[in-house]
Amino acid sequence: MKHLLMFARYPELGRVKTRLAAGIGDEAALAVYRELLAHTQTVAAPVFARKWLWLAEAGPTADRTDPWQGYEARPQPSGDLGHRMHTAFAHAFSEGATQVVIIGTDCPGLTTAHLTEAYAALTTHDFVLGPATDGGYYLLGMKQLWPDLFLHKQWSTDSVLHDTLADATRLHLQVHLLPELRDVDTAADLAAWRGAGT
Repeated sequence: MKHLLMFARYPELGRVKTRLAAGIGDEAALAVYRELLAHTQTVAAPVFARKWLWLAEAGPTADRTDPWQGYEARPQPSGDLGHRMHTAFAHAFSEGATQVVIIGTDCPGLTTAHLTEAYAALTTHDFVLGPATDGGYYLLGMKQLWPDLFLHKQWSTDSVLHDTLADATRLHLQVHLLPELRDVDTAADLAAWRGAGT
């Protein structure tokens, strides 16, 4: 059974894309975040999988405009990104998943084809990574839980991808790499994205 995990924040002024907001302001950053959310939802829509939305913070309970139809919502636990992702993967496998892919909402270059390729690769590989240009990754997929992949990382730095691949080598895992894509985290990332016309 395929599971798709999405890590996101409720789109709220001053609480999303803080590094981007430092360069373009809170309102403009919120607009970009909403655009990225919509893109990610569109890309994920055709994927046949059980879908989970892991929210960093709960949104207003009375808001009925929330577009996350078809997703089962869960709150992200406290702790660093590694602990939160480990928890989400462990939960999916406890629910009977045999292939689990996690994505965020920062990657405008992500396509449905990338997600399809990730699941296909998991039939022959231990795990899948989508490398990001900043040295992290925009997608991680696995068919069983490998806790070491979430430990001893300096999250949100350019060493994450390198350290994760080093773990894979040490654990003798077969890795499939997706095409490298750019996340939008800063004003420079936004300018590069807009300049590329994607």
